[in-house]
Amino acid sequence: MSTHPKSYNPFDDDEDDDFKPVKWNDRNDDYDDPAERQRREATDQQRYLQQEVLRRSQATVDSTHRSLGLIYESEHIGVEMSEELTRQGEALKRSERMVDKMEQDLKTSQKHINSIKSVFGGFVNYFKAKPPETKPEQNGASDYQASNRLKEAMTVSKEQESKYQESHPNLRKLNNSDCSSEGASSNSSVPADNYPKNQYLRSYHQKVDSNLDEMSSGLGRLKNLALGLQSEIESQDEILGRLTTKVDTLDINIKSTDKKVRQL
Repeated sequence: MSTHPKSYNPFDDDEDDDFKPVKWNDRNDDYDDPAERQRREATDQQRYLQQEVLRRSQATVDSTHRSLGLIYESEHIGVEMSEELTRQGEALKRSERMVDKMEQDLKTSQKHINSIKSVFGGFVNYFKAKPPETKPEQNGASDYQASNRLKEAMTVSKEQESKYQESHPNLRKLNNSDCSSEGASSNSSVPADNYPKNQYLRSYHQKVDSNLDEMSSGLGRLKNLALGLQSEIESQDEILGRLTTKVDTLDINIKSTDKKVRQL
């Protein structure tokens, strides 16, 4: 039987050099001594459990790497959507300025039509002081500016573009095999004493904690992007509302002007 006490934990033995990722060898040795065979079976079972722990730890690390890659990809898509939405806002603003100019030109045309309809009115308008030219309403700066919230979120997320390049499967993969104790991140919020004593398990746990911290940060950036997109959409909804009202008014004025022209 095994000589280890019941409280003995083979996974926390810092001096256990046998706890390494090696291939499992299924031995079929025959032992005449039952005690020796039982001891051998216990050793094999312990080694198998060790390898199973390492395998599951590596699978967990790989899973967090894939999750990080998805977060970076979502950020990349979110930034592209934000840029497209900003271009859409610029187009809406240009359309609104064009409608304002058309409305102003239509008012000028209506004055000319009224002058033509009356000769006396034409003379009066001729000698009358020319009214100052009014410029169409601009409704804001000439250059469209996206919402501050969206611009800030885009700036922060664009800084993660290099990580997206590294994690994209068609570009360059993250180094999933870098689980040595030297390569583990020291930025984890978990105290070092809470990790297993074994160096291999410790490196896996540190890598997982580091990835989880980065996933938390990534989800926070995605949240800010979503809120920025919402703010920008609400702003563009207001532009669409004004533009719709102006287009309807312009349509009515065009029909009225056309009617007057036909009556000349």
